[in-house]
This record gives sequence, C-alpha cells and structure tokens, in this order.
Amino acid sequence: MAFIRYIPADELSPDDRVPDEDHILAIHGIHPRVIRLHYDLYAELMHGPGPLRRTEREMVAVLVSALNQCHY
Repeated sequence: MAFIRYIPADELSPDDRVPDEDHILAIHGIHPRVIRLHYDLYAELMHGPGPLRRTEREMVAVLVSALNQCHY
C-alpha cells in the first residue's frame, strides 16, 4: 500500500472539513478543496433524489467495493 501524506482535519479550513470518522476521505487533504467536492458528490449520489432507494444505492456501493477488493 502506498503512503500518501495528507493534511489532518484540524489543519483544514472549516469550509473544507467533512465528516470523515473512518479517514477514508483524508487522502484528499493534499488538495483540501477536493475533500469538500468529493463529499458533496457522495452526498448527492447517496442522499439526493433519484430512481434508486437508499438501500439499493448502498447495495451497489458494497458490490463495487467488493469487486474492487476494498476493505473499508
């Protein structure tokens, strides 16, 4: 696994901070504005209006993560 330096959340501008208890988005700290954009995209895709229910969206995400061998 590669080591990529990131900026800790407490060093980010308050405008760029997002909920990230599992530190999954922290890697975007090398470009702090990307954290906010990534989170906003996630929130829109998972919680915004669309043809799939939330549980269906979660099932798609779990399947894609499994296929990509993601362990989080």
